[in-house]
Amino acid sequence: MTVKPDWLRVKAPQFERVGKVKDTLRDLELNTVCEEASCPNIGECFQKGTATFLIMGPACTRACPYCDIDFEKKPQPLDPTEPLRLAEAVRRMGLNHVVITSVNRDDLSDDGSSQFVRCIEETRKLSPKTTIELLIPDLCGHWDALATILEAEPDVLNHNIETIPRLYRRVRPQGDYARSLELLQKTRELAPWIYTKSGLMVGWDETEAEVKAVMDDLRKVDCDIVTIGQYLQPTQKHLGVKQFVTPETFAEWRKYGESIGFLQVVSSPLTRSSYHAEQVQTLMKQHPRSKSYHQSSVR
Repeated sequence: MTVKPDWLRVKAPQFERVGKVKDTLRDLELNTVCEEASCPNIGECFQKGTATFLIMGPACTRACPYCDIDFEKKPQPLDPTEPLRLAEAVRRMGLNHVVITSVNRDDLSDDGSSQFVRCIEETRKLSPKTTIELLIPDLCGHWDALATILEAEPDVLNHNIETIPRLYRRVRPQGDYARSLELLQKTRELAPWIYTKSGLMVGWDETEAEVKAVMDDLRKVDCDIVTIGQYLQPTQKHLGVKQFVTPETFAEWRKYGESIGFLQVVSSPLTRSSYHAEQVQTLMKQHPRSKSYHQSSVR
């Protein structure tokens, strides 16, 4: 299947706003997942003045066959100036909510956790009112690295489950479905005041029942937010699209997710894990959480 249906066509962005965001990113020498992963929403997000920052890259130590991020280049040592440059971009762009993600850095002894922490610290110095969402890899199951990240207290901890268990070997060969669920469960246990989030892509011949089963698994580990979007093949060398899921089916998954207790379900063909991520601020006002309350309740 190569012809996209009408519901996957996006409007061309206004160049003036997009160009301003790109100028900021180039000036500060920052990468974004919007560009590196060929996100279809790049025009809309750049036009609104938002971006999802990609740290520790652009080279990745894994070769997921759906992802357009480069895995052929050799990963470089971490840049100690990157966190400050990222924080400066957040300040210049006036972001109320920022999403920070990374490539996989399985080559690092701490899986990159210290760089996430420094990005949080520097951002809070320059933009103390900005809420911070981290979209992290599975950290190879090193829960001490996860604990290090959580101690820095991001507002939202996101880790994508990506696909259904049956397709893991084909779609995410270096990942592990149970490990991803455990990461979310550990986050809830270690820092119950932090909002947890996960997402998956569809279009690889999964059934509606299988998608709902993943949503059930995410709720079993008390995941707060789930995103579901249509997979689009970045290039001919990547996994192909097996089916284009209809907007009606995405709407059904949204209703199902809400019925089983997710605080927020973002489900549509163009949804990506950080698409409209700033909406979490409304959720945080409606369902406030306090670190001091959780700590006092276990004494």
